[in-house]
Amino acid sequence: MKNDPFFEPIPGTTLPRFAGVPSFMRLPIIDTKHKRIDDVDIGIIGVPWDGGTTNRPGARHGPRQLRDLSTMIRATHPLSKISPFNLVNCADMGDCSINPADLDDTMERVRKFYSDVKARGIVPMTAGGDHLVSLPVLRGLARDAPVGMVHFDAHTDLFDSYFDGFRYTHGTPFRRAIEEGLLDPKRVVQIGIRGTMYDGEDIKWGRAQGVTIITMDACMERGLDAVMAEARQIVGDKPTYVSFDIDCLDPAFAPGTGTPEIGGFTTREAQMMLRQLEGLNLIGADMVEVSPPFDNSGNTAWVGVSIMFELLCMLAVAVDARGH
Repeated sequence: MKNDPFFEPIPGTTLPRFAGVPSFMRLPIIDTKHKRIDDVDIGIIGVPWDGGTTNRPGARHGPRQLRDLSTMIRATHPLSKISPFNLVNCADMGDCSINPADLDDTMERVRKFYSDVKARGIVPMTAGGDHLVSLPVLRGLARDAPVGMVHFDAHTDLFDSYFDGFRYTHGTPFRRAIEEGLLDPKRVVQIGIRGTMYDGEDIKWGRAQGVTIITMDACMERGLDAVMAEARQIVGDKPTYVSFDIDCLDPAFAPGTGTPEIGGFTTREAQMMLRQLEGLNLIGADMVEVSPPFDNSGNTAWVGVSIMFELLCMLAVAVDARGH
């Protein structure tokens, strides 16, 4: 059902934004047992888990702070005038069940949850959590056929293993996803890669598979419009996932993350790039690696939910174009 008032966010003119129980963007909380679950077009889902973190943990606390800060999000995009809540039915679907003491168990729980989301025809907007959460999400969404991906990050996350052969960390999800046939590497583009390296094997491996890796320096040399035009051409009109690691931004704008790298995008540049995803055949998105312990101000979470709103607008346009 389109334009259902039940799925409208609570406006700040009705209830103060600091009041009430926080939900993502003040939307109704609809779990999989709710009687209105089959009316949901886009579900915003938290995955409060950082079991793949190799250095500075804390992203498990991201979804809770993101929910709190998201109460400041209003209904309409200032430039495009897109109101995702008028285009499609959006809901906060709560947090996915996780097991902080068992990596394999958590990934299976997440996979099952997103398989159910896909089976219900719901498009997910995910709030992490560290970047390993993208792997079980993709296992749930891309079980039938590989998808393309536009990936914003300081790091490729194409590493093979850590610690003498351990294959599941926040630095390995997209290598595993390509190996498992979840991602079509020739339709994957990574934007903003930078920072000191171990040995560059991740980049060599990715390019050998057909992944397009655009470094931060290349982004600045070529210009963001040219980069996004290439990204659109690479993914084409086939199903595409978007993954946004908050560390693609310069830590001056988002210090609350586990692996910051200087020389990144500004928040303004990120908005400009995300707005050029409009019209793509998007089947889901995530925004990951917000770690509240490293930013007591909450500003990184505010940046994170603002990015989520940009992505939500693009997802809503895609869902509306497909006819819900």
